[in-house]
Amino acid sequence: MTQIEVSKPSTIPSIETIGFSDILAALRLGLKDFLQAPKYGLFFAGFYVIAGIFMYWITIRTGQTYWLVFATFGFPLFGPFAAVGLYEVSRRLEQGTALGWHSILGVVYAQKDRQVPSICAIIVVVFLFWFFIAHMIFALFLGLSTMTNVSSSYEVFLTGNGLTMLAVGSIVGALHAMLIFSISVVGLPILLDLEIDFVTAMITSMKAVGQNLMVMCGWAALVVVLLFIGMLPGFLGLFIVLPLLGHTTWHLYRRLLP
Repeated sequence: MTQIEVSKPSTIPSIETIGFSDILAALRLGLKDFLQAPKYGLFFAGFYVIAGIFMYWITIRTGQTYWLVFATFGFPLFGPFAAVGLYEVSRRLEQGTALGWHSILGVVYAQKDRQVPSICAIIVVVFLFWFFIAHMIFALFLGLSTMTNVSSSYEVFLTGNGLTMLAVGSIVGALHAMLIFSISVVGLPILLDLEIDFVTAMITSMKAVGQNLMVMCGWAALVVVLLFIGMLPGFLGLFIVLPLLGHTTWHLYRRLLP
């Protein structure tokens, strides 16, 4: 398949300071890309939608929620490759380069030999650490509570310890989510765009988020809201939301590192 030509390590562009207006502009450009080449967005979003529906179905049929754990580990491993496909579509539209299934999928396939798998591994490690911390928080606040099935007896969460656990768990979970967001929001598109190592990509991404903290927190909050809305009608809304977010992320990256 098509390989990306590599010459020498790239020079990292300077990070720009952006505003909320840049998010709106990136959203408009992302929507334009999706409408201009919708089949690619629907194709890559389809992986998420089908996987979500399948995991929901198998969880309902078996009554075992541990299937959702497999999904949680699977998305960080394979999700970035779908995102790279959307970034590549936006990059080609931006450059006026012809689109084609062979060329787009070739670039996605080529990432297995570059730095994307490394950043995927880091994301999985963060997830594993979060699961460990989550179990510790549960044991700390509810470990001495009367034995009960927490999946059916929700009143345990309405106790003082239960509410405290939910509050602490939400804060710690949000911090982990912000960490993943910080290393990937610029880290993934820059790995596609430039020839750099994944450590430099993550550091650059975190610097970009730190330099534009309020704006990027606003973007992260908007991502969460849009994903929640997309999942409500049986995951089908993700067919629209995911391509929009993917294309928009590319244009946001372009504004952060022009």
